[in-house]
Amino acid sequence: MQLLENKIAIVTGAARGIGEAIAIKLAEHGAHIAFTYVSESSAEKAASLTAKLESMGVKAKAWRSNAGNFAESEAFVNDVVKEFGTVDICVNNAGISKDNLLMRMTPEQWDDVMEVNLKSVFNMTKQVIRPMMKARKGSIINMSSIIGIRGNAGQSSYAASKAGIIGFTKSIAQELGSRNVRCNAIAPGFIETDMTNYLKESEGAQAYLAKIPLGRFGAAEEIGNTTLFLASDLSSYITGQVISACGGLNI
Repeated sequence: MQLLENKIAIVTGAARGIGEAIAIKLAEHGAHIAFTYVSESSAEKAASLTAKLESMGVKAKAWRSNAGNFAESEAFVNDVVKEFGTVDICVNNAGISKDNLLMRMTPEQWDDVMEVNLKSVFNMTKQVIRPMMKARKGSIINMSSIIGIRGNAGQSSYAASKAGIIGFTKSIAQELGSRNVRCNAIAPGFIETDMTNYLKESEGAQAYLAKIPLGRFGAAEEIGNTTLFLASDLSSYITGQVISACGGLNI
């Protein structure tokens, strides 16, 4: 059974990691995928993902676009609507971390994280709500983090950006509920990707694992599954919520 047959889904930052897993999972269930990547070094990966998605029988196209830039986000969504006809699902996944203790953090490091992680969610959501409100349906899924709920030493900028996403999500859910547009957030815990390999390989890896009731790091595909649920009609009465996909770390 395909839960998203012929739906149009946007996924930002999908050339690798969690974003890639999400794009593949949505395509497996019949969604056509428009996704972004931001650096030239990711172009080859983006092309490979496009080919993989198309081999699954859906339409797919990659755009080199910076979700943290308002003008680029506007142009991207306009292009998607022209190319695909509408937007049914938007997964705001683009994100970075520039970890540092506050006493050593520069204003530039703080601003970079806020632009990519938080401003991008504003930029993209502002654009996709137009076709969604017109159609009186849609699902917006924002990628927060367990760090946005718990905080973490050395990650104040990352935690602040991900906590901001939660407040934004709850507000947008209240604004758009009357138009049948839902907005939810996912707060992943420690997920095995190239961004988190250093944690798994660090001396403190066992200490991290000891805090997780399920006793393991998560897989990107598991975040894809959570996203699929929120994107589909299985979650048709769920909005303004934060699902912690963290192996129990937030208990």
